[in-house]
Amino acid sequence: MKKILVPIDFSENAQKALSFAIRIADKTKARLLILYVYHPYVNDIALPEYIGSLEIYRELEASYREKLDEAVALARLRGVHAEGIWETGGTQPAILDQARGNQVDLIVMGRTGQGGFLDKLLGSNSAAIASDADCSVLVVPPMAIDADFENIVYATQLEFDEKPVLAQAIGLARQLKAHITFLKINSDTQLNIQPDAQYIQEIKDYFGIPSDDFIVRDAGGVLEGIQTYCHQAQVDMLILCRRDKNLLQLLLNGPGLARKLALATDVPLLVCHLRNDE
Repeated sequence: MKKILVPIDFSENAQKALSFAIRIADKTKARLLILYVYHPYVNDIALPEYIGSLEIYRELEASYREKLDEAVALARLRGVHAEGIWETGGTQPAILDQARGNQVDLIVMGRTGQGGFLDKLLGSNSAAIASDADCSVLVVPPMAIDADFENIVYATQLEFDEKPVLAQAIGLARQLKAHITFLKINSDTQLNIQPDAQYIQEIKDYFGIPSDDFIVRDAGGVLEGIQTYCHQAQVDMLILCRRDKNLLQLLLNGPGLARKLALATDVPLLVCHLRNDE
């Protein structure tokens, strides 16, 4: 991992996301890009033109620039190579443009915030970012406990070849010096077409993973099973794979597992993309 992008809006949960991003950057030696998207005053046709140039708006912009500098200083104080990025305009395109332009490996963002840009994971901006980003997205819920990422769980359906994403997850776990467990929840509500043993053996042989690192459990529902295991095992990060962007968009905006987990889990959720060409 070389570059991490963390959009902030100076809310409490954005600060939490920044703390998680700093911790990951410190462990992976990645460069941290701290992004603030400023929404300049736009004159309302019913208001005088000079309103936007009042001293209060200039002071507001200056205060945001100062807060961005403080965030960068905090990261550098923690020994992380960090820089601030000031953008104006739409939040969603700014985040995606910066992620692509800088070829970042990970976006870290809070699930709630203020100003309508980190409002909810499933708000229009955040859902689109999780769907359209070319890189992985780590969503930090407001109730997440600041942890050292020692215990990671990769939740899998064991229904399709996901070795490229598995390789990402295993590589990240090694960089974080974390233990990674692979979890499959069996439920009557979840399709189970392919035999689990086939994929488990294939993954074990391909990556050299010991049998003890595979956990298969039965539960009334997949969401319930994942949450229960995460709480029992005191998991620091949960990883989900999405096969392609179109599927992720469907799941995020429909009654899918990713959507439900994003709203319910108190564990940081890392969404990884398995593209059609992989």
